[in-house]
Amino acid sequence: MSRTHFIFTGAAIASLIALAGCATNSGSDSMPGMDHGGSGASAHPSANSSDAGHNAADTMFARMMIPHHAQAVEMSDAMLAKAGIPPAVTALAVKIKEAQAPEIAKMTVWLKSWNEDVTMPSDGHGGHGMDGMLSDAELQKLNDAQGVEAAKLFLTQMIAHHEGAVSMAKTEISQGKNPEAVQLGKDIVTAQEAENREMQDLLAGL
Repeated sequence: MSRTHFIFTGAAIASLIALAGCATNSGSDSMPGMDHGGSGASAHPSANSSDAGHNAADTMFARMMIPHHAQAVEMSDAMLAKAGIPPAVTALAVKIKEAQAPEIAKMTVWLKSWNEDVTMPSDGHGGHGMDGMLSDAELQKLNDAQGVEAAKLFLTQMIAHHEGAVSMAKTEISQGKNPEAVQLGKDIVTAQEAENREMQDLLAGL
């Protein structure tokens, strides 16, 4: 699984927040697959995430998972723009996008309600390695690929991407304080481990 270091600029995070806003306002209540792990939790943020307090692990989890999710949405969009993709792979890309875009909105609002910066502090420690994140070259390779080749590449890359998210989520489960953030971590583990099994099966069939 690849590891890439990122420093997020103001413009980059503005685009993430814009994506989050679109997700919140796009009627996401009807989106299939939105509630990770079938927990029944709404994708809309609630005041409880602020009322219950938070710790540094919660803040780091949200700050890192926002761009991690945003890249998964970007990867899914790349697949949905292509012709000749197997329908099961297209359906998976839709499911991933519809699950993760609302969670970007949720975590963005949490950070604001906690009076925490949405981006990493610009104190020289803004570049953090996140397991599973694709490099620019890897994203370009996905954008350039077509047909079954693109589907195989997407599945391979997304499996590694999900493994990174699961690792981050497990850290939140063990170290986080905020109940909603910890629950989201549990939901991510449940949903993305299941999706990885699905993607392994799809990959074997291509």
